[in-house]
This record gives sequence, structure tokens and C-alpha cells, in this order.
Amino acid sequence: MTNAETPQTASEIVAKEWQTILAYGPERVDPAVPRAAYNHPALRELFPAVSHGVLYLSRCTRYPWTHDVGTAFPQTSGGYRVRRQSDNTLLGVTETLDEAYQLIAATLPEGCGPAVDGTPDDL
Repeated sequence: MTNAETPQTASEIVAKEWQTILAYGPERVDPAVPRAAYNHPALRELFPAVSHGVLYLSRCTRYPWTHDVGTAFPQTSGGYRVRRQSDNTLLGVTETLDEAYQLIAATLPEGCGPAVDGTPDDL
């Protein structure tokens, strides 16, 4: 088995995806967004994905991803609306990106740990 065929661990998959997203330019996502999330060790362990300029975090590495981790949505008037999609709960509204990711880190699901290599069924 060559290195190219060696299965990656969940933490390796997550780390690789973070490096990809941290390298994105502003055409994909405001570069400050993944940097703000990455500053929180508990969030750095989750699988990141970007869609429509928004960073989503999942507790698993494979689709369908989990939706029980808060997401920071920019508001046109400024600030961020932090919502958990699994139950459509508004976790709060913050003025800054750093506050938004502090709130997300503080409201992680109970028992939330590093992302697992799999789908929500594997949690």
C-alpha cells in the first residue's frame, strides 16, 4: 500500500479541509471568517465547509453533515446572526465575528468532540 492509498484519520481529513478553506480567497468566503472560527480549538476539531460565502461546521466528515453546530450569518445591517439549523434556534446576534464564534464555541452540542470520519449515523 502506498502513501496515496493510506486511509486518513478523521483528524487528518479535518486538518486538510481547514487548510483548504483557510486558503480560500474573498470570492468564496471572507477570509476573516474561517480564521475567526479556527482560533477556537473546539471549533478547529470540526469539519469545515463553505457554501454561499458562509462557513458551516460539522461533527462528521461525510455528507450529510450535521447541522447541530451554530452558524454565523452576516447581517446586511452589520453584525452576525448565529443560528443552529437542526432546530432553527437563534442562539444570538453579535456585533463582531469574534463574538459570533465565541458564541458558537460556547453552545456546542453536549459531548461534542472531534469530528468523526463518517456521517451523522456514525455519531
